[in-house]
Amino acid sequence: MTDASDVFDSVGLTEYETTALEELLSLGRTTAPNLAEATGIPKARIYGVLDSLADRGFIKVIPGRPKEYQPKSPEEILDRAVENRRQEFEGFASDIDAHRDAFLAKYRPRYERASEDISPTAELFHVVDVGAPSERETRRLYDDAADTLRVITNSFAYLDSVSRALAEAVDRGVDVAVLFLHPEKLPAEKAAVQAEVVERLAEEFPEVGVRFSTEKLPWRGTLVDPSMDYEGGEAILLVEEPDVPNHMRQAALTENGSFVAGMKRYFDLVWEYESTATPD
Repeated sequence: MTDASDVFDSVGLTEYETTALEELLSLGRTTAPNLAEATGIPKARIYGVLDSLADRGFIKVIPGRPKEYQPKSPEEILDRAVENRRQEFEGFASDIDAHRDAFLAKYRPRYERASEDISPTAELFHVVDVGAPSERETRRLYDDAADTLRVITNSFAYLDSVSRALAEAVDRGVDVAVLFLHPEKLPAEKAAVQAEVVERLAEEFPEVGVRFSTEKLPWRGTLVDPSMDYEGGEAILLVEEPDVPNHMRQAALTENGSFVAGMKRYFDLVWEYESTATPD
């Protein structure tokens, strides 16, 4: 979102509704004919536009002859937009729950029959594109973490995209540690990014452990809640392919408990024996 008026698109207003609400915010209280004249919205459409805005709680209708229309404050408009979306989601969730039993009864047997021939190896990984899809899955892992979250990264340049989820994980008491590649092994521009991220972690997330690997990292990624009895854990990883541009890469996701446990052992060994507490 680059402009304040983009909010109108985000809440799903039509072009006429956006025009009417913007003009009302400038005019204050006015009648439908006056608003139609000011905006160029056809008089045959203006009453429907205003009724829609009133139904969503963005404007007030003042009875009289003629009726007048007054916008809510910008703060109230934003709050009401959030509340409208929350109510829509709750209604959607209720509809899904109402159909859950019938849906599962019909489609679970089909899925189970179709999955009988899938080998455990085929289920070990699935992939997503690097970029927004991989960042979305990474945030989900942060949100799912109950006890442990481990990050292996070069510079953690994507911190902004996961900062909300990281803050909530820390607030839940999740044990978080980040293993960086030592800045001496990074290009200067990436080392500068890493330095800013490390400083930010120290200021905003002092609970997060940080160390720097003195050896190259063959892969990068996130793992949560590994279980050394191989009964749980999830991870996302990206192998190091410096000659492949990011838009052509894919990240692998796994819920295989033994694989995630192996990743945790790798992390612990590097953390203990091949890393330093400071980049100096």
